[in-house]
Amino acid sequence: MITLRDVTLRRGVKVVLSSTSVTLQPGEKVGLVGRNGAGKSSLFALLTHKLHADGGDVDMPPRWRLAEVAQDMPETEQGATDFVLEGDTRLMEAQAQLAQAEADDDGHAMAEAHHAISDAGGFEARPRAQAMLMGLGFKLAELDSPVNSFSGGWRMRLQLARALMCPADLMLLDEPTNHLDLDALVWLEAWLQRYEGTMIVISHDREFLDAITKVTLHLDETKLTRYTGNYTAFEEMRAERLLQAAASFAKQQERMAHLQKFIDRFKAKASKAKQAQSRVKALARMEKLAPVLTSGDFQFEFREPMNLPNPMLAFSVVACGYPAAEPGGEPKRIVQNINRSVLAGQRIGILGANGQGKSTVVKTIARDLAPLAGEITEGKGLTIGYFAQQELDVLSLGDGPLMHMVRLARDVGPPAREQELRDFLGSFRFVGDMVTQAVGTLSGGEKARLVLAMLVWQRPNLLLLDEPTNHLDLTTREALSMALNEFEGTVMLVSHDRALLREVCDEFWLVTGGAIQPFDGDLDDYQKWLLEQSREQSRAASRDSARDSARDAGKKQRGDGGLAANASAAASSKAPETNAAKAGPSANPREDRKAAAAARQQRAEEAKPLRKELNKVDNRLGVLFAERDKLEAGFADGKLSPEASADAGKRLKAVAEEIERLEGRWLALSTQIDEMTAEAR
Repeated sequence: MITLRDVTLRRGVKVVLSSTSVTLQPGEKVGLVGRNGAGKSSLFALLTHKLHADGGDVDMPPRWRLAEVAQDMPETEQGATDFVLEGDTRLMEAQAQLAQAEADDDGHAMAEAHHAISDAGGFEARPRAQAMLMGLGFKLAELDSPVNSFSGGWRMRLQLARALMCPADLMLLDEPTNHLDLDALVWLEAWLQRYEGTMIVISHDREFLDAITKVTLHLDETKLTRYTGNYTAFEEMRAERLLQAAASFAKQQERMAHLQKFIDRFKAKASKAKQAQSRVKALARMEKLAPVLTSGDFQFEFREPMNLPNPMLAFSVVACGYPAAEPGGEPKRIVQNINRSVLAGQRIGILGANGQGKSTVVKTIARDLAPLAGEITEGKGLTIGYFAQQELDVLSLGDGPLMHMVRLARDVGPPAREQELRDFLGSFRFVGDMVTQAVGTLSGGEKARLVLAMLVWQRPNLLLLDEPTNHLDLTTREALSMALNEFEGTVMLVSHDRALLREVCDEFWLVTGGAIQPFDGDLDDYQKWLLEQSREQSRAASRDSARDSARDAGKKQRGDGGLAANASAAASSKAPETNAAKAGPSANPREDRKAAAAARQQRAEEAKPLRKELNKVDNRLGVLFAERDKLEAGFADGKLSPEASADAGKRLKAVAEEIERLEGRWLALSTQIDEMTAEAR
């Protein structure tokens, strides 16, 4: 278990934890919550021994294997799958052990290393890593691409996959959903629900926390408070505590006022002086309960739009995408044949798996990209407020929030005096010297609040929001949700925050297969659809992998005869399908049945040599498995001489390599036979 006893932790002059205690049991899945800047990441650093407590004790099992998502941006030519595989520290240790044993020509050590690799799941590790990458949104063709060929957000996904590969006893996840789309987030949720170790996660996504955590730690005012339950249960219990604290504070104020009244009235009278003095001491001793101030006091609202054109937008056979990379080249169409209207007051959530074109559509509406075809008709007086995923990156890092607002009021409007702009920024928690503080020194959440303030100032009637919550804490997300619900204009929202989508949107558009269509269902239906799509992609990847294995195995067969036979079988298996396609539907059902029977018979004949080879491979694998078990049992007995141990280690290595090769061939043959059987039906 993890135990903190009276722990005090300082970062510079700031006290992060003050004499706080908490206990976490093995296997618990914990959500760590608290306002931005409270010290959640510092607590992670304490658990990973990057920081040391200034007081108290931190106890953890010494042999626990720990995993966390590295925050640095990897720069390497290494392939994506190999990079992720290195996260499996147990497997890496076993492989290093094998390499050393081979270098020393130590057969006994080789055998032990092979046994360690088998225990670490070494034979399934690569497919497991690739399935993980595809679950996080990588395409099949990208699995072996160099790490440094990916953008920053995708490299952070690689870091997440690398952490998930580790067979960790304790997993620490700091905002793991920030760079994920909704499809990848759904996959991650399912993976973490199956994870059996202890997990502590920092997240501002309430539905994500509800789905994967059973305990909540609240870090507030340098104290850790443990709540049993997920985030929603924590909110309910904390609200009850705050109500009780508020009632206690009110009662105490009433009691203090009564004592003070007695003191003021009787302290000058000699007969009552003793009682008055007693009450002065009681008042001094009475604990001063601080007024209950919750962190949820941040609110804002969008100003009333100047007008509301209806329809706001009309799409006519619109194609969205990117212009040709070179003169004379073809433009890259992502989504096309869009024929839809956007009406005043609509609340539209734009859904779609990663890479389908959600952001491309939003950029086209925002005029950042020109339509490749068709026409977008804008309503008279349309004013777009656009929050882009990269909006925080285009802020002027050397200027303060006030300077940004001065430029906005001057160039876009409406115009205003400096004091009015200062007052406006104050409503977004930019007060005092913060209005002139360089944006580059602000936190991600503060930058996001500044972008929201700039949107509100423009008084838009159409809000285009592309992942607006990535850097917002839970309090600000709740404020955004309330503001969007009160907004009188139209909202088009792309977000992986399902709580925000549920609370704001009343209809959904689905971007898939190069088109936009209405999605008839809620977010639960969409999550089921995403999981089914993910399973289908995994099945397709497995089929492709099996075909590649079959092709590689065919090339390795001895003699040209085997290659010719395979080529002939492949050609003949495709011929009936081609001929049938050319012939078209027949007018004679009896002839159709005879032709189908003949085709089935032909495929059965073609499958015979494959089945025969499959039986041979199966029998050989049985012999090898028995030999491997016998060799490993001999090592376990410890009765082998050094010479015999060395010979057995070398033989075990040869057996493991042959098993790996034959298992690949077995899978390829099985897949090929299954496909031929399916075609015969």
